[in-house]
Amino acid sequence: MNFPKILLTPQPLQVEELRNALKNPTAGAVVIFEGRARNHHDGKTVTKLFYEAYESKALEMLQILRAEALERHQLADCILHHRIGEVPITETSVVIGCTSTHRRESFQATIWLMDTIKHQLPIWKKEFYEDQTSAWVECEHRYPSNS
Repeated sequence: MNFPKILLTPQPLQVEELRNALKNPTAGAVVIFEGRARNHHDGKTVTKLFYEAYESKALEMLQILRAEALERHQLADCILHHRIGEVPITETSVVIGCTSTHRRESFQATIWLMDTIKHQLPIWKKEFYEDQTSAWVECEHRYPSNS
């Protein structure tokens, strides 16, 4: 099976399959980052997350980011998967896998990719709280208010 390098999906992310897809005899380093849904934020108990995306634009941007990371950090490979829709607590919402000859390149690429995804990708996160309220969070930096 040809494992996708870029993916947006409502299905649980397959981290072990991603790890296997990154096997490369030239790469001495594999760095895998999993962003998981946690049960708290700003003093509130979170019961679940929901991610909404402008899918075609997000996929296009993920492809561009992947290509830039491969070149900028001299990676052997890079895989970027993000979940959309409902994500229960403890489940993975984003996974980044990078391989390179040495560890520094993979670590640096992973940090750069996660920061860039979080701040630029048209994917928005809604948190649902134990008190039956909800809120879109960490969205204001993408489209700052003019007021």
